[in-house]
Amino acid sequence: MNPTDRVEIGKTGVEVTRLGLGGGPLSGMVLAEGIYGGTGYQQAVSIIRRAYELGIRYFDTAPMYGEGRSEVRYGRALADIPRPAFTVSTKVARVLDPVPGEAKPYSEDGIPKMRVSFDFSRSGILRSLEESLKRLNMQSVEILYLHDSDFTGQHPESTFREALPALAELRQQGIVKAIGMGMNQWELTARCVRDFDLDVVLMAGRYTLLDQSALPVFMAECVRRGTRVAIGGPYNSGILARDLDGSVTFDYAPAPRQLIEKARSIKAVCDRHGVDLKAAALQFVLAHPAVATAIPGAQTVAEVEQNVAAVKARTPIQLWAELKHEKLIPHDAPVP
Repeated sequence: MNPTDRVEIGKTGVEVTRLGLGGGPLSGMVLAEGIYGGTGYQQAVSIIRRAYELGIRYFDTAPMYGEGRSEVRYGRALADIPRPAFTVSTKVARVLDPVPGEAKPYSEDGIPKMRVSFDFSRSGILRSLEESLKRLNMQSVEILYLHDSDFTGQHPESTFREALPALAELRQQGIVKAIGMGMNQWELTARCVRDFDLDVVLMAGRYTLLDQSALPVFMAECVRRGTRVAIGGPYNSGILARDLDGSVTFDYAPAPRQLIEKARSIKAVCDRHGVDLKAAALQFVLAHPAVATAIPGAQTVAEVEQNVAAVKARTPIQLWAELKHEKLIPHDAPVP
């Protein structure tokens, strides 16, 4: 596979490369358990610039990532590159407010400590986008996602269903070209794909080499509707990209024993065929006809380079046949 091949998102005119760069690890994602991942300012800028040098042209970010730092770092790292040369997505439904008494910037990003809160209102969505564009130092972004509407079940489905028309309005006005949802579960997302005119869905963790729960319903609905999919978390936050003899994470928490054992079984098959687990993980998701791009994060320049090499690596058809024979992936899952 060629990681720099471009895929159009429907008829929006937006193109993404088969391999993109996820913006969470560039600054750390603020989760209930604390901050997951994260790099220093200079290293993050180096990662972004190296990704561009290697031909990656799709960059994803969000206000939540590092409390705005991910957006700032993208804006500065890409500042000297002509804007039409690459595609950017960010997300709405979370807004940032300075923490009282902590207004002094405490990093090279120039951002004070911020409090992240949900706001699915039209005014909140407009504010979120406006502030993101300032941090990015850009006039526009190509793709806008409604972010984590399913987050820990805090919000009824009606809340974010009321927010989606605001994104459609921004698309109609030409402020953004493509709209979608950035989600961690597939059930309600499949209903929204059915009921709304979404261009693309960023599905995190539910269609991977380890977890194919989204395959029979969600992915099939996307194929029927012509909705493209961007795969976030293709390594399930680490379990498919780390030494399985040490501590590993799944969905940003310690991985359950049964999933570690399944990952080890998958790796054993990969080892027999001389294929790196990361290569199998990326190429598996990219083989699905609905998938336009995969956007793993990276905490070092070497990880970006490894991701590019993983997409290019040769994976024999016997590998996929054995994974299906061992019932480690579904028999009807598309494979390279």
